[in-house]
Amino acid sequence: MSTAPRAATTTLVTGPVRSGKSRHAEELLRDSAGVTYAATGRPADESDPEWARRVESHRGRRPDTWRTVESTELAALIDAATGPLLIDCLGTWVTALVDHTGWDDLETAARALRERSAELVESLCATRQPVVLVTNEVGWSLVATTASGRLFQDELGRLNAAVAAIAAHVHLVVAGRVLDLSDAPVVSPGDRVRAADPADG
Repeated sequence: MSTAPRAATTTLVTGPVRSGKSRHAEELLRDSAGVTYAATGRPADESDPEWARRVESHRGRRPDTWRTVESTELAALIDAATGPLLIDCLGTWVTALVDHTGWDDLETAARALRERSAELVESLCATRQPVVLVTNEVGWSLVATTASGRLFQDELGRLNAAVAAIAAHVHLVVAGRVLDLSDAPVVSPGDRVRAADPADG
């Protein structure tokens, strides 16, 4: 019998850009009371009107009763949660963490990401509140041509796998269709939270 930790109240929703994954995640909690929406991306500002429109589109879909928090302190939010939590998304979270550490020192950034990712997984396994996390699948295209791009792909891929391995439910959204991967076999842990391996696939 497996003794691996499990996040009994966690659902991971993953998929490519514009697949409908955020809308699906919101629907999963539509009828829940006291939902906190954790936005991990940068706030809207006048310097990027297109990004501002994206943020407003997301905000406009959410029920008025939902509380919005803009934060990258995900483990702390989960630990303190007293109701359902929707986190959107892990891709922008990874970007924000590396922005904070600095893209000019990728080894330090990778170590920081591994530490914060391990904290996130630990909090997900401990919480009794429903948590829905949205993330991006970025590994279906070509390998990035820059070291920073490869760091993002590798670390987000490892994080997605680590969360999926412990989540009670995993949904893949592609072209507006939802595939339930919750009962699919899980790949052995490997180096999800250990030193970077440039050959890891």
